[in-house]
Amino acid sequence: MIVEDEPFLLGMYAARLEDSYTIETATTGTEAIEYLFDNETPVPDVVLLDRRMPGLSGDKVLYRIRDRGLDCRVAMITAIEPDADIVDMEFDAYLIKPVRERELRSLVESLFERRALEDRMQELFSITSRLIALEQTGYIDIVENDPEYLALKERKAELEAETDSRLETLLSDQTRARLLYCDLLSRYKE
Repeated sequence: MIVEDEPFLLGMYAARLEDSYTIETATTGTEAIEYLFDNETPVPDVVLLDRRMPGLSGDKVLYRIRDRGLDCRVAMITAIEPDADIVDMEFDAYLIKPVRERELRSLVESLFERRALEDRMQELFSITSRLIALEQTGYIDIVENDPEYLALKERKAELEAETDSRLETLLSDQTRARLLYCDLLSRYKE
């Protein structure tokens, strides 16, 4: 979802991303909140959010997204230079306008990469918690041969291998590191 009050920028961002992603748009903070909190529409994976908009600002939209616990990554794309006021803002990335097409694409890719990794990490933690709970019972001899228990242990091993290798790849591959931290790197280019 792209939330931008300037029609030209909204159209430009959408055009740059629509070949790879399904795009929803909003031109005001209120319109974004109405869409995001509509129980009949799926929550977007990524929200690109302008900070300075008339009416409901991007800061307030971000606060409401986090307060409501919506499961999405949020990037602030704004003309406002960061200051101490961003300390309490729970965004996933912060880019200063103007944003080039390559930066925009890298930003969105990085947010999807973070989300995919987080999903697997959450599943790993969930399975680990269930296994610990099962193993702490006095019936471990009975449980350890149960097919469901064995399937959980197998899935845990798969997730550990996948997340370890993905983390290793992400941290060792400069391209992926750039994807994960493109919002930071863009501030130090040229």
